[in-house]
Amino acid sequence: MPATKTTIELRGCKIGLMRAGEGAPMLYLHGAAGAGAWLPFMERLSRHFDLIVPEHPGFGVSDTPPWLGSVGDLAYFYLDFIKAFGLRDLHLMGSSLGGWTALEIAIRSTHALKTLTVNCPVGLRIPDVPVADMFLWSPEERARNLFHDRALADQMLAVPPTEAEADVLMKNNYATARLAWQPRFFNPDLEKWLHRIDVPTHIVWGREDRLVPVAYAHAFAGLIPNARVTIIPDCGHMPHIEKTDEFVRVAAAFCQERRP
Repeated sequence: MPATKTTIELRGCKIGLMRAGEGAPMLYLHGAAGAGAWLPFMERLSRHFDLIVPEHPGFGVSDTPPWLGSVGDLAYFYLDFIKAFGLRDLHLMGSSLGGWTALEIAIRSTHALKTLTVNCPVGLRIPDVPVADMFLWSPEERARNLFHDRALADQMLAVPPTEAEADVLMKNNYATARLAWQPRFFNPDLEKWLHRIDVPTHIVWGREDRLVPVAYAHAFAGLIPNARVTIIPDCGHMPHIEKTDEFVRVAAAFCQERRP
């Protein structure tokens, strides 16, 4: 199903927005790579949900507002977004940086949420289990480290970005650094408040994640009441890209479960 692409303005900030599908609303929050294209996993999720995919402030075609300085700022922006769109019984999903943002939303308010799905989120620290420093990786190292499948990494590296795409990548990298430079992809206060999440929560992780080791899946699960963990084998940091079929299957099934 093709997506409708629009630009909206909220709190003085214009952001890009893609939307497609019918049924229960799902808000997907992207990672550091941005959300400039309607990807296969989005198309497949839109077969089950009314899928809403904004580009974060500071990324892609979206404005970079002066108030953007932390992932907490993004969380409050999306709480305003949820209110402005009148979203209720919302399935909130986020990957990596977007997963961290989704968690920051949920510790503040779950009023509009029905479920929460986080896909290899950052935001925590485990002593002696370091998160890799993505800012030090070259473009080739990034592709090789984000994906377990070497053929997929080769395929991505074989197509160099256009000049326009390179500009967007630079903007996205700058926005990511603005949000997660110091401390690196970490909120020291997040651990204290994850117990406040009171909606069904699904933690999805690639078993061979080289950016955020799979031990973090269990660390998050130990802090979020009744959270479920799904580990996808032979998969790196981006299950939604590398294992699209399995990711959509387990994510959609969790969201659509009948619960007492």
